[in-house]
Amino acid sequence: MRIYEELFILRPDAPEEDIDRLIEQLTTYIASQGGNVDKSDKWGIRKLAYRVQKRNEGFYVLLQFTTKPETVLEVERRLRVSDLVMKFQNVRIDEKLKKIEKRKKEREKRASRKPAPPSAPSVPLEHVMAGAAEPTGPRPGAPMPGAPVAAPVAEKE
Repeated sequence: MRIYEELFILRPDAPEEDIDRLIEQLTTYIASQGGNVDKSDKWGIRKLAYRVQKRNEGFYVLLQFTTKPETVLEVERRLRVSDLVMKFQNVRIDEKLKKIEKRKKEREKRASRKPAPPSAPSVPLEHVMAGAAEPTGPRPGAPMPGAPVAAPVAEKE
């Protein structure tokens, strides 16, 4: 069993009942062959990138289903002979899903081998809430509060 997406474009002037009937026929056939339809989306009328059968618009329908490869050939044949269908395209997506899953596992494996990043010095919560980026208090090299301030040195001429 493999996962497929079938995108087909129907005539924009097709009645809603005919569109529903075609989708129901395809769904019933896929189910009778041991597959199942995972998703059925009617996207509605959209503008085409180029003219198809002297039309600028088409009614888009997307079916995502799981079935055997032999069933896909019959689904495509049915779409080819239907007067409603202007264009269709079938894509096998289980390979893509496998590749994505494999990459995810590889990333997790690399991440587990990496040492944990050193933790940043913690800032007390009251400083964060007050908006201070750093803890307040004496900085290295700064005079201590309350210490006498040295008088400026006068220059000799």
